[in-house]
Amino acid sequence: MHRIVFLDRATFPPALRPPAFEHEWFDFAQTPPDEVVERLRDASVAITNKVRLERGHIEGLPALRMIAVCATGTDNVALDACRERGIVVSNIRGYARHAVPEHVFALILALRRNLLAYREDLRRGLWQRAEHFCLFTHPNRDLHGGRLGIVGRGDLGKAVAALGEAFGMRVRFAEHKNASAIRPGYERFEEVLESSDVLTLHCPLTPETGGMIGAPELRRMPRHALLINTARGGLVDEAALAAALVEGIIAGAGFDVLSREPPREGNPLLNLDLPNFILTPHVAWGSDTAMKAMADQLVDNIEAFAAGTPRNRVA
Repeated sequence: MHRIVFLDRATFPPALRPPAFEHEWFDFAQTPPDEVVERLRDASVAITNKVRLERGHIEGLPALRMIAVCATGTDNVALDACRERGIVVSNIRGYARHAVPEHVFALILALRRNLLAYREDLRRGLWQRAEHFCLFTHPNRDLHGGRLGIVGRGDLGKAVAALGEAFGMRVRFAEHKNASAIRPGYERFEEVLESSDVLTLHCPLTPETGGMIGAPELRRMPRHALLINTARGGLVDEAALAAALVEGIIAGAGFDVLSREPPREGNPLLNLDLPNFILTPHVAWGSDTAMKAMADQLVDNIEAFAAGTPRNRVA
């Protein structure tokens, strides 16, 4: 009988149906690093959202046979250690293929149309004191005809591209940074960086992508450009972005992620009080529909493993 342990159930709001096989299920609201091994001591299946499973944890869990990650990103799991032990690691895919792209365009539209800046003008009474019936105090740009640069061509990157095309934007996908060859359908990273009106990130956080957007890259972007990040906070040098926004190096940014979440120790982006910067608390993925799909897929992954036909494997 499988023993299933969910290490951080409090981070995963949707209801879960019980797997259709004999099992024991144990939930923990949160799990600190020093309690991971003890809580998984006899578990054959571990479920984690954000709890890290390091090599030391894996090596101390001889009964563990599967790690079900209830997210797409698996940077919190020591995949090499799992491969060495033959532990199946499955993630969740495609559940937010509508939710995240819609959030991306909510950020883009709000920033491109300067909605927050205009709201602030009304709060300050500028329209009320205006001489004419319209108040034009900020740039108000169309999406149609604009250039949308996308880093990452998975489900989310492609879905964002489809919405961009529906708005009449010219979509281009960036090749890996510092790539020696350009694949068909991609453009050189630097070219996309330098010519996009909107640059949006949809790639995983890896040693190669960490800090891929820093001060030099921000200075190469057009001054009217927007930077959107709903992927991982570590993709961008946050201090450099904060400085770039204050200095007017780029026109604005919309983020749903930070390098440390929750940001209990602060973050340079939290200190910004600018109408051209929007920060949301990692909620782009979390529409009701997306969470239901995510919950179903999590249990589907566990049932497939128990049936001997693992799915969505990353290890």
